[in-house]
Amino acid sequence: MINHYLDIAPEVMDALKKGQPVVALESTIISHGMPYPQNAETALRVEQQVRAGGAVPATAAIIGGRLKAGLSPKEIDYLGEMGAKIAKASRRDLPALLARGQDGATTVASTMIIARLAGIAVFATGGIGGVHRGAAQTMDISADLQELARTNVAVVCAGAKSILDLELTLEYLETHGVPVLGYQTDEFPAFYSRHSGLPVDFQVEETDEIARMMKAKWSLGLEGGLIVANPIPEAFAMHSESINIAISRAIAEAEAKGVKGKNLTPFLLAKIEALTEGKSLESNIQLVLNNAGLAARLAADFAGLGSKVGPPVEKRG
Repeated sequence: MINHYLDIAPEVMDALKKGQPVVALESTIISHGMPYPQNAETALRVEQQVRAGGAVPATAAIIGGRLKAGLSPKEIDYLGEMGAKIAKASRRDLPALLARGQDGATTVASTMIIARLAGIAVFATGGIGGVHRGAAQTMDISADLQELARTNVAVVCAGAKSILDLELTLEYLETHGVPVLGYQTDEFPAFYSRHSGLPVDFQVEETDEIARMMKAKWSLGLEGGLIVANPIPEAFAMHSESINIAISRAIAEAEAKGVKGKNLTPFLLAKIEALTEGKSLESNIQLVLNNAGLAARLAADFAGLGSKVGPPVEKRG
């Protein structure tokens, strides 16, 4: 398959052709996650964590109307310095950004799309989007969930962002046949916290078993992703009661100010950071680093099975 909109970094392309492990990474955390230069520095730390685990990082983005699977340090710094001036790009935004030659920071959904086009099977992020609180009235449901239902990528995350309705998020995933695997846990993690009180579908102790599940799922033609729910390390987890108080206050302020749609999650995360005096941001960084290391090991195990989700997509000259 040839796609004229996709650029795969040479290091990433070389690894894919050789059947070596590659881990996709998102870029919303760079442009919309924290201030510059901390955002760019964190992105490079996450890439280094992937390398330390024996895989090649492929940070995704849209730059100049091109889908990117793998960024240079200069490109990462550009996304960080531009910050929120870079559009937050989900599935619906890709046609406009590509046609107009614009830039975009990729969400979980759009990163999954780029990973699938490039032939990358494993993606590490912080937390997936999901069903927002009050969705019965607002119908605010993240496009991440639909992407997980249709796109063959395993997503390593610390559960769903705890600003969401976690119970409804899991119900939605179950309806669409997305397996939720708990890495060494039987409980769905709640992003900043290790505990939600909600069960995962299957507890899995080792990454090689997850890799075999990936292969079995896609070999059967069961389209869609898998969630590998990896709890935040205990040392960086926040107390459930304190973080829930901050979340409730942030949600109330968002409602009072009429913040909605794609602006809601960045607003809530920034407000929670302020309310927790920066503790939530440090937890966010640490859980992403933790997920990157696990994703690298999973990618290595999946590559060891000789499995692929599709060939690398080469650009026609």
